[in-house]
Amino acid sequence: MDRTPQFQSRALSRRSFLVTAGGLGIAVAFGSQADLARGAATAPVALGEFRPNAWVTIAADGTISIIAPAVEMGQGITTTLPLLVAEELDADWSRVRVVQAPSDAETYGNPGFYGIQLTGGSESTRGYHSLLRLTGAQTRLMLMAVAAGMLSVPVRELTTEPSKVVHQSSGESLDYGEIAAKAVVPDPLPQATEADLKPRGRWRYIGSRAIPRVDVPSKVNGTAVFGIDVQLPGMLYGAVLRPPVQDERPDAIDADEARKVPGVTHVVPLPYGVGIIGETVEATKRAKDLLNVTWSTTSRVRTYTSGRLLDEYRAIGRDSGKRGVSAHADGDAEAAIAGAATVIEVDYLSDHVAHATMEPMNATARVTGDRVEIWAPTQGPTGTQGFAAEVAGTTPDKVKVNTTLLGGGFGRKAEADFIIDAVWLAKAVEGRPVKVIWSREDDVRHDKFRPLEAQHVKVGLDAEGNIVGWRHRIVADSIFARTLPPVFEQAGGHDDVVTEGAKFNYAVPAHQIEYLRQDRGLAIGFWFAVGVGYTRFAIECVVDEIAAAKGADPVAFRLELLKDQPRARHVIETVARMAEWERAREGRGLGVAYSDAFGSHCAQVAEVSLDRDTGAIRVHKVWCAIDPGVAIQPLHIEAMMMTGITNGTGHALFEQINVVDGEVQESNFDTYRLIRMSEAPEIEVAVVPTPESPVGGIGQAGLPPTGPAIANAVARLTGGVRLRHYPFTAERVKAALEA
Repeated sequence: MDRTPQFQSRALSRRSFLVTAGGLGIAVAFGSQADLARGAATAPVALGEFRPNAWVTIAADGTISIIAPAVEMGQGITTTLPLLVAEELDADWSRVRVVQAPSDAETYGNPGFYGIQLTGGSESTRGYHSLLRLTGAQTRLMLMAVAAGMLSVPVRELTTEPSKVVHQSSGESLDYGEIAAKAVVPDPLPQATEADLKPRGRWRYIGSRAIPRVDVPSKVNGTAVFGIDVQLPGMLYGAVLRPPVQDERPDAIDADEARKVPGVTHVVPLPYGVGIIGETVEATKRAKDLLNVTWSTTSRVRTYTSGRLLDEYRAIGRDSGKRGVSAHADGDAEAAIAGAATVIEVDYLSDHVAHATMEPMNATARVTGDRVEIWAPTQGPTGTQGFAAEVAGTTPDKVKVNTTLLGGGFGRKAEADFIIDAVWLAKAVEGRPVKVIWSREDDVRHDKFRPLEAQHVKVGLDAEGNIVGWRHRIVADSIFARTLPPVFEQAGGHDDVVTEGAKFNYAVPAHQIEYLRQDRGLAIGFWFAVGVGYTRFAIECVVDEIAAAKGADPVAFRLELLKDQPRARHVIETVARMAEWERAREGRGLGVAYSDAFGSHCAQVAEVSLDRDTGAIRVHKVWCAIDPGVAIQPLHIEAMMMTGITNGTGHALFEQINVVDGEVQESNFDTYRLIRMSEAPEIEVAVVPTPESPVGGIGQAGLPPTGPAIANAVARLTGGVRLRHYPFTAERVKAALEA
């Protein structure tokens, strides 16, 4: 299911365009987070400033405040989205301040995400792109209409320069601040359509390499406010002891020793655990460790052992008698494969992985009567309002969410469990804010992991080695069944996030994708690139295997399969040149992989070496060519590719969560292995945009090709040893070498 809205002309109504002073003041009053551009505390917007719409406020001194509707978790989105408004508004970027949107889905919801406020899925730029450009254009037309009256000239004689309306024939001009000082919102509003948008040749900011990210200065000077930094008068601290197995509950609580800890004020029984409230973080941690809880033993997750289940999933994928939900069907793949000269049939497996964000889960809440206020590093303000209201016994409109900077998200902070903790505990001390900070052990053990999954790929080849049919079966639990049940049900039991990326643009006559959901009880969630992170692993490795069987060069074979896909061919040809694909390297191998996920075309080549005695893989360098369609911020795109490649290398080589009888075995970074700085590859990125194409998603586009490029490099280096199980631990690599 494509959640990306099509770009179209749109008229914005006065009702949807206006915003109340109080609504905007919510965001601006939050302090340094609100003024991302300067990193300094700000006051609420003063009455009398010109608010032409819900997105833009213009002060008499010419300062322009632009709302950032998506949340900043290091991906640079609070620069990218306001920049779209500023471009069409013809604003002087040096006079722009960025303001985090308040929790108001009706006004600031993402059109690409069912109209809710949720940041993730590489949907922010794609979802808001047309809306924000039209908003900027309409604001510019509005300023020109007001200026025409002030100058007593026809509006058709006016043009704009950065933050200025100009009447060329008379030489007169008005600064946006001068207009704002006297302006009222015209009624009716000037209407903006696609025809009013700037042509590419007049862009000042889109595509520029000179625009710095607005969130960086405050992060450098220390004034940035992350969720964990929130400090409020009278604030208490909270910690929650959760059961070792998901979905158990406390049957008996012995809190005598916990209550003796100095500074502890409350012990709060919860439906899913036990909360501690105290005057210091240290007191709550100590008291939590002293709790003696007898847990129930009824959770079906107690039967969950990931290693055993993965074997079951693989068997299910192989059993053609077990049918799932059709995710895609183009031609009769089964018949084509049945008549093929050669059949390649393989399994690809992926373990659970944790998010392990730099900033652990945390939230601060205050409950006063039926009102709730939350300060949190959340990816989903709309969901936060709903869950908090349910806990507090109120309605979502009475829940105010102050979204802070996020110290990493990767989908984890789209969940609300850590926020629910804070609301439950704040109810126990009504009127006082309570900040809950998860320990790293809690963060790892009680994460919402990427799904455990097995993929069975069966491909039929004709006598010349050409693909005639491709069947792809994906066995995994559903994320949407838990997080968005209506979406899951409307799709007939298909989860397009879990299977995302399985539909490719290679020229294959018959292509079938099937999803076989396994409901085993463990809550799984969104993780960096989600389904694409493993579906492209299987696809790109199988394509390489077919090329080897055919005796074809992997790059040339992909180019043939993509002969009608110029953007795809371009990134593959570009990255092959960057890596000097044809040049031999002693002791090292090159592997290539490609992805068109999230609307962006990305090709990568990885250079690796292998210690055959230990099974350790070393990734020396990764080259990357990325075509995002419109490259709004090229430098930012390069940085995001580096992020995706670094994370992609770590998750392919190291990251692994094991669950035994419902209990997570890993607990901190001594047992959950992340990539280290010394292990990160050198990375070279080329941004090769096609501006006439729709804008693509960037946040997660860099990760999917990395793992298969590494696996394919190992195969070329070893004469065909295939790695088919994420992660490529040394033990698994040695076993593959010895097989």
